[in-house]
Amino acid sequence: MLRDLIISNRSCRRFHQEFAVDRRMLEELVELARYSASAANLQPLKYILSDEPTRNAAIFATLAWAGYLKDWPGPPEGERPSAYIVIVGDTEINNTFGCDHGIAAQSILLGAREKGLAGCMIGLIKREELRKSLDIPARYEILLVVALGKPKEQVAMEEVGPGGSIKYWRDNAGVHHVPKRPLSELILA
Repeated sequence: MLRDLIISNRSCRRFHQEFAVDRRMLEELVELARYSASAANLQPLKYILSDEPTRNAAIFATLAWAGYLKDWPGPPEGERPSAYIVIVGDTEINNTFGCDHGIAAQSILLGAREKGLAGCMIGLIKREELRKSLDIPARYEILLVVALGKPKEQVAMEEVGPGGSIKYWRDNAGVHHVPKRPLSELILA
């Protein structure tokens, strides 16, 4: 059911790194993004796929993980993603990308969940480092990185508490808690 798929699609930041996500699987996920909506049907997005450990390490080094977890630099070796999809916008097709990359990334992540994988959409990227590392031509604007793999962490959603904080946190057992505002706060008259 779509509702269950969406609810289970939480940002995952720890993975079974040894579990391979191969290029064919990445291509299947990009195929879902290809079928997704695009403003004016311009389809300006392109995708850089990585399922190779050395290239994955180069991508990992350019990413920031879990801003609310101040003392956590990101997943340690052995718990890192086993694949990435870098989403870029082709400025020769359009110079703005609206929400196309968000739609594409969500399609990719829902497809990953359906296949028993998990992922994390990352926007805090050292873009020039990533561009240099992957030799990305200047015409492509780096928009998002989607980290993918077999999930190693448990994510629990819960209602925002009495203090109103929406900051996610980890408990002593490593469970990642994600507070969500109640529906009654989201719908305006």
